[in-house]
Amino acid sequence: MGRPFVLALVVIRAFLFGVSTSHAQSALVDLPRDSQHATVMQRIGITDITINYHRPLVKGRQIWGKVVPYGEIWRAGANENTTITFTDPVTIEGRPLARGTYGLHMLPGKDQWTVIFSKVHTAWGSFTYDQSQDALRAMVKPQPSEICEALLYAFDDVKPDSAVATLRWEKLSVPFKIGVNVHEIVRDSLPNQFQGLPQYYWNGWDDAATYLLTESTSWTGH
Repeated sequence: MGRPFVLALVVIRAFLFGVSTSHAQSALVDLPRDSQHATVMQRIGITDITINYHRPLVKGRQIWGKVVPYGEIWRAGANENTTITFTDPVTIEGRPLARGTYGLHMLPGKDQWTVIFSKVHTAWGSFTYDQSQDALRAMVKPQPSEICEALLYAFDDVKPDSAVATLRWEKLSVPFKIGVNVHEIVRDSLPNQFQGLPQYYWNGWDDAATYLLTESTSWTGH
């Protein structure tokens, strides 16, 4: 087995399919990909926001209007669905969105983009995208940025109750603001938290009371 087995696979593939063995990739077998997998997470208050995506490279190509056409739904990354997960309800550009995992798609334009949160998050790319499954659409403005060879998601302008999620690729950035009602989420979480271990320790109650007083919120425990 070992090396002879690997060489046999390469020879069989080349013989059967007559294709080059360089830059091998597969959607079925775990092999290195040109567009590498990445995740980025940001906590706002006690709410976790996670973007799971793949990072295509520019490779000297014209991206916007060519590799990624204007006016066509795009997977906002490469390979499988780009997904975004919220552990609590949030707002996107001021509009409410329930907690959960969503397929993240985008509709690029020269002057305006649509950021789409789809209830379907297990698809391959945007090939089977169905607008009827949209949970939310938000209109945003693209902005020029410094060159970014590998597509990147980042969280910018982080504040106690919001952050801006930004896609960067080539010489463009696409930001969308995520808001969290931190005080309400914390207040509503406390009854469940105090059903567990914290209920037996005075400093847990003291920490919660201090937070509520400091943030001028109220909560009635049982």
